[in-house]
Amino acid sequence: MADLPAQEDAAAAAAIQEKVKLALSVGEECTGAEDLAALFKNKPTPPICYDGFEPSGRVHIAQGVMKALNVNKLTSSGCVFKFWVADWFAQLNNKMGGDLHKIQTVGRYMIEVWKAVGMNLNQVEFLWSSHEINSRAEEYWKLVFDIARRNNLPRILRCSQIMGRTNPKELSVSAIMYACMQCADVFFLKADICQLGLDQRKVNMLAREYASATKRKFKPIILSHHMLPGLKEGQLKMSKSDPESAIFMEDEEDDVNRKIAGAFCPNVVEGNPCLEYVKYVVIPWHGRFELCRSEERGGNLTYESAEKLNGDFESGLISSDEIKTSLAKSLNLILQPVRDHFKHNADARDLLAQVKSFRVTR
Repeated sequence: MADLPAQEDAAAAAAIQEKVKLALSVGEECTGAEDLAALFKNKPTPPICYDGFEPSGRVHIAQGVMKALNVNKLTSSGCVFKFWVADWFAQLNNKMGGDLHKIQTVGRYMIEVWKAVGMNLNQVEFLWSSHEINSRAEEYWKLVFDIARRNNLPRILRCSQIMGRTNPKELSVSAIMYACMQCADVFFLKADICQLGLDQRKVNMLAREYASATKRKFKPIILSHHMLPGLKEGQLKMSKSDPESAIFMEDEEDDVNRKIAGAFCPNVVEGNPCLEYVKYVVIPWHGRFELCRSEERGGNLTYESAEKLNGDFESGLISSDEIKTSLAKSLNLILQPVRDHFKHNADARDLLAQVKSFRVTR
């Protein structure tokens, strides 16, 4: 029995490392990864992960499926996930023409999508920025003002890509407010882990810089996930502004088949969106990718890793058409529960109808 404490310590250490491994699997890049083990070991309450989203239109698979996968991994590791429903931010960014009522309708629809696709909501909170900021206005605006006064204009403007705008001439004064507010969100929500896309990295780094400047004990860990490309050549990020370049969560089976059939799928791995969808959506969701082939071609194949699939694709063993047909089938299996929810749930159906009637603005 003398070895029991040592065995318990080893088991506890192994459990922490498993949590770290699971968390890191979410991100393509992690800043502050060396602090993850201490966070899981020493924090007396569950670590808080945060992501913010602008309600700005229909949900595509990068927002819907990938986000559900990432959230479920992090809550499985023991984290609490706080979703910042950034309605005021969408208004600052002129989404839905700046109409707050429309923005909030889209926000409710997005939450319905995540429920339907299978996000585990037991340790998830959806917090509306307008409500939370108003309820603790003095605390929030003190943070925003302090961040604003500690940073010069060029540093703040470097974060402007968080609004999805690359042309400086498109920026309004709201870009300055937006960056300072998003940085403040991290501390307002007491986030331990910022789990956003790589396109949000600059403002998350601003939060780490602010933590150092204000001598806070803990800097937020930045866990940045991969950005799923659009279906067309050269589209580095899936965009809802071009409906034919994105797979939406309630797209009908025929829509998915048509879009994938017309997708860019060159005979190389690099820059191939179809192979990216297999790697980042299908295999993580199903645990494998079922490739459908005729008996003349050797019959069906099963892939449990993208690396093996990519190798066979580049060698010519499998074709672009086989990838596309099988990808469409796999995506349709994932999306069917979402379609069913929006067809059979009256409230969800009404929300979707309203969202489809709105004009998407950039």
